[in-house]
Amino acid sequence: MGLHITGDADADAVLDDHPFALLAGMMLDQQYPMEHAFRGPAKVLERFGSLEPGDLAAADPEEFAALAATTPAIHRFPGSMAARLQELGRIVAETYGGDAARIWTEAADGRDLLRRVMALPGFGKQKAQIFVALLAKQLQVRPDGWEAVVGDYALEGYRSVADVFDEESLQRVREFKKQKKAAAKAG
Repeated sequence: MGLHITGDADADAVLDDHPFALLAGMMLDQQYPMEHAFRGPAKVLERFGSLEPGDLAAADPEEFAALAATTPAIHRFPGSMAARLQELGRIVAETYGGDAARIWTEAADGRDLLRRVMALPGFGKQKAQIFVALLAKQLQVRPDGWEAVVGDYALEGYRSVADVFDEESLQRVREFKKQKKAAAKAG
């Protein structure tokens, strides 16, 4: 894949090597800087020793929450995100046999892919659209009709994590988000 989201080559390699890590990073990308959110799976792998969805789901919730909260924490809200990550692991293990990539490789079309992603914890419509755009733009996963389900995220530009390819594009996405936030605050 060759993702460049986190600013840390080792954390990006985890995203490249583990489809579940990419999914988990996207789930963690809320109320937290995106590059830090996407570093979360590497922290989990280092501390827990596995990113297998079934292993995460089966972990003791209190111990897993403590692991998630260890400095540097996996998220600004480590306890709730640890629980959500375990639930994500459970769903991927039970529904997709532990293979997160099946979510996108077995989708019938763009609408099916969007539906599958929206069924996951922490994924509303907007986040699911961004994730589908990320898959399409960076991984070249483009089921029929993907453009119809991602809305503005299919456009060229620097709007979301789907448009981060290097440090320069990361800065452009940050600037876009900053402008959007300022406009919302002013309006």
